[in-house]
Amino acid sequence: GILAGGSSTIMAFTRLTNRLPARQRIRLQQLYCLSARNFGSTSTEFKKTPLHDFHCELGATMVPFAGWSMPVKYTRGINNEHLHTRSKASLFDVSHMLQLKIHGKDRIRFIEQLVVGDIAALEVNRGTLTLITNEKGGIIDDAIVTNTSDGYLYVVCNAGCADKDVAHLKKHMQIFQDEHPGSDISMEELHESALIALQGPMMAEALTEGVRGDLSKLKFMSSNIMTVHGIPECRVTRCGYTGEDGVEISVPSDRAVELSKKLLASTSPNQDVVQPAGLGARDSLRLEAGLCLYGNDIDETTTPIEASLSWCIGKQRHDTGRFLGSDHILKQLTEGNKPSKRRVGIVATSGAPARGGTTVLDKTGEQIGTVTSGCPSLTLKRNIAMAYVTTAFGKANTEVQLQVRNKTIPATVTKMPFVPTKYFT
Repeated sequence: GILAGGSSTIMAFTRLTNRLPARQRIRLQQLYCLSARNFGSTSTEFKKTPLHDFHCELGATMVPFAGWSMPVKYTRGINNEHLHTRSKASLFDVSHMLQLKIHGKDRIRFIEQLVVGDIAALEVNRGTLTLITNEKGGIIDDAIVTNTSDGYLYVVCNAGCADKDVAHLKKHMQIFQDEHPGSDISMEELHESALIALQGPMMAEALTEGVRGDLSKLKFMSSNIMTVHGIPECRVTRCGYTGEDGVEISVPSDRAVELSKKLLASTSPNQDVVQPAGLGARDSLRLEAGLCLYGNDIDETTTPIEASLSWCIGKQRHDTGRFLGSDHILKQLTEGNKPSKRRVGIVATSGAPARGGTTVLDKTGEQIGTVTSGCPSLTLKRNIAMAYVTTAFGKANTEVQLQVRNKTIPATVTKMPFVPTKYFT
């Protein structure tokens, strides 16, 4: 599971509604849901996931996000949703994300021209996080690509990049077919599938009662077609965007509400196991896990090396290259050609949290970088941030300063993730 842009808008909307008296806040939420249900939106035609009305029934605060009407939080609030995910399990609607199947015997040869990952080396029903790059080495999007046993690649991309991703794939598919007459390649967009993420240390306990088979055999980044709570043909992938153990379940759209209700009504001996969570908690959870938000922390002006994502480049791809932008990207891995900036983690123990756009200074007060994402860490009880800084200042334990609200706050560069991940490996 992966988000695309709009984080600052979400948090600003949430801070605004939080200032209202309870009765006005609830009424605003009800009016937004009613407007989106009856007219599509208040001013713009936002798309709705199959769970939209269900979110409203649960009391969600709905906000515009990447062209969709999405829940930013529910009645318990972002902080409680964040902590519940870390201790139990939370249900997230990620149906706004782009789901694709790439078919044909040339599917791997084709996709490897566009991504940095070693897709050919993936075992059957295994996936990988990879990056779609442009000719200059910039990141068009991040995506999860799974090599299924059913003769296709299952691809999940960010909602905010959906249109450009589809256009990019279609363009290069045509080029591939022109250069390789008789090639076998096609793409299918999964418009009739919703996507639900169940995340947290008690995910397996909550899900086990609804599936046949042993979930312990489904390791991190593994994927299988399963029947879940009586709903056949669900693709269950052990992955997520929180740093916790979790799954993302691709389910037929017309049964997404049914599945969500059953997951929320888990009969585990541990009561209150699964609760709904929105985009606000998902953003703070992913930041603690050191995961990038497309549009904030990575974009078409940053390369995988600058973004500290060189681990996404498959080992064999280091040698062979032959993907868009590979000359630029692989050159940055060689001595004497290191990039001038890199993405790092930053921790501050005092002061207000640094948000996107905050200036990073060295100890003498000279600007050395800019924060791209930041928030208070509920888990660590400290303020955390991601930033791009001059490479010379990118080593862990380097002392820096953050310019927040006209105040200079001491901070330290640190390794990520900020909170250790708990993927089921």
